Amino acid sequence: MTFVDHLEELRWHIVRSLIAVIVVAIVLFVNMDWFFDTIIMGPIRPDFISYEALCRFSHWAGMGDSLCMPPVQAKLQAVTFGSQFISSISIAFVGGVIVAFPYIFWEFWRFIKPALTPKELESTRFAIAFVSFFFFLGAAFGYYLMAPFTFSFLGNYHIGTGLMLETRPMLSDYVDNLVNITLGAALAFQLPVVSYVLTKIGLITPAFLKTYRKYAFVGILVVAAIITPSPDWMSQMIVTVPLVLLYEMSIVISARIHKEEEAKMNS
Repeated sequence: MTFVDHLEELRWHIVRSLIAVIVVAIVLFVNMDWFFDTIIMGPIRPDFISYEALCRFSHWAGMGDSLCMPPVQAKLQAVTFGSQFISSISIAFVGGVIVAFPYIFWEFWRFIKPALTPKELESTRFAIAFVSFFFFLGAAFGYYLMAPFTFSFLGNYHIGTGLMLETRPMLSDYVDNLVNITLGAALAFQLPVVSYVLTKIGLITPAFLKTYRKYAFVGILVVAAIITPSPDWMSQMIVTVPLVLLYEMSIVISARIHKEEEAKMNS
């Protein structure tokens, strides 16, 4: 195929992906009232499942109320006539991207698959399943764990006595933060996949990941300390442990792939 033919092929993959996103976005927009009240507003609702589950776990583990996050003391506001309508479109589109992600990645995979050798295809079996699994696992981690911790901390943080200031975030500000947390966690959970690919093409080694392990752990601890609502070690560990395990999993995957590549070169 010529360069123009490749661009034409890529264009149709993009078009089909956009159609999938638009279809899901339309469904979400039609059901926006339920989607907004149940899903979007979930992390700041007092009856959100994460608040109840963490509080029950805290009592069961004999830690008292250390994991019982206080309700978010904030009410969203829309200050322009079109802000709610624009936010509805943005919410529907982002939701469409998240729900349609496996199909989007499948289209991307179909575009690059012909350029791979049979050996490369053999080593990338179940790529769509693994990428999609880690994407949704990360999105769930961000939505059900990081978002409640973050909004509980920021919504209840006050300067001084708190009597002269009242937190009234804009709707767009809340939606942007929720999207950043959820998609950020979803992308962060792609670390094992990225480690596999970069090791496969020789850009990183397990020694590199081990060298920078301590810096990664410090960064994870800082993030956990900032977003958790209380200074006790248990709440910080709930956020820290999954991210640390993710990094360690990346080292294991990188070491395995690096060993396989060295065996191929020596054979």
